[in-house]
Amino acid sequence: MKTAIIYMSVHRGNTKKIAEAMANALEADIFDLKDVNHDIIKEYDLIGFGSGIYYWKPHKKLRKFVEELDNVENKKAFHFSTSGDGRYYDWLEKKLSTKGFEILGEFHCKGYYAYSIKGIISRKGLNKGRPNEEDFNNARKFAESLKGKI
Repeated sequence: MKTAIIYMSVHRGNTKKIAEAMANALEADIFDLKDVNHDIIKEYDLIGFGSGIYYWKPHKKLRKFVEELDNVENKKAFHFSTSGDGRYYDWLEKKLSTKGFEILGEFHCKGYYAYSIKGIISRKGLNKGRPNEEDFNNARKFAESLKGKI
């Protein structure tokens, strides 16, 4: 099964690092969102979508990309995120499902976060050192678990 991972990673590269760990495990092609267009979806059977979380949603550029996708048939997807609070948000899952993707799973982990809700920079930050080696191992295990669902 031909696999791609499309990610949007902005501030510290947290999401990119997780995407790379997953791509290694899946032997997937990996793409920064800024380097792809919608036609890429036609070339792959399984597509991973990843982003940091901003105000409880994926990055606005990834949201726009997914919203503008044509409906698909016989395509599988997974999604992943990094966030200051480490919680899972289901925006991508819901939107990808409405586009016709079969969702195989989701992965999320904490990422270093140095901004407050009000946009004020925090000197200390949250989750310094995250994602860490344990997070990368968990990302690889998640990706390997997808092989049994393909």
